[in-house]
Amino acid sequence: MAQHDYINKKPKNRKNTKKEPAKKPFPYLLVIVAALLVGGFAYGLWFIKNNADPELVEKQTNPAEKEKIEVVVPRAPEFIKEIRNHEVQVEVKEIEQKGPYVMQCGSFRTHEQAESLKAKIAFAGLISEIRETKGETGIWYKVRLGPYKTKRQAESDKNKLKRVKVVGCGIWGWT
Repeated sequence: MAQHDYINKKPKNRKNTKKEPAKKPFPYLLVIVAALLVGGFAYGLWFIKNNADPELVEKQTNPAEKEKIEVVVPRAPEFIKEIRNHEVQVEVKEIEQKGPYVMQCGSFRTHEQAESLKAKIAFAGLISEIRETKGETGIWYKVRLGPYKTKRQAESDKNKLKRVKVVGCGIWGWT
């Protein structure tokens, strides 16, 4: 049996298979509604203009000056004057510093790692040094900053290092 192509087969009885789209009529209803809205708006404006109260129109176009209201400023109470003129005797204690401080930001086995951290610290605008120490487990390269006179100065530099993502620095008394 032969295969039949039913999909591409053209019908025999139909003369014109393509249908032309139907033409849409001009939307007269839309034009009529728009004309009614514009006409109604124009009539409303004309009606307001011709039927307005003349006294009210004059009052709104030329408003009368409002009376000035005198503002009474309250006087300050007596105790406030006494507080302002009062002198306070305060003893200021000097905080004793525990001594100079040093900040250590890393301890490495290789000199290259210590140099890398020192470069990061230099990009933050701070000067550091690498100290080589010998311990029981071998040689360690420590990256240190300081000495600082106060702990506040050391904390300030520690915050600068945090901004450039150098974390883990410790502050100790310098010995």
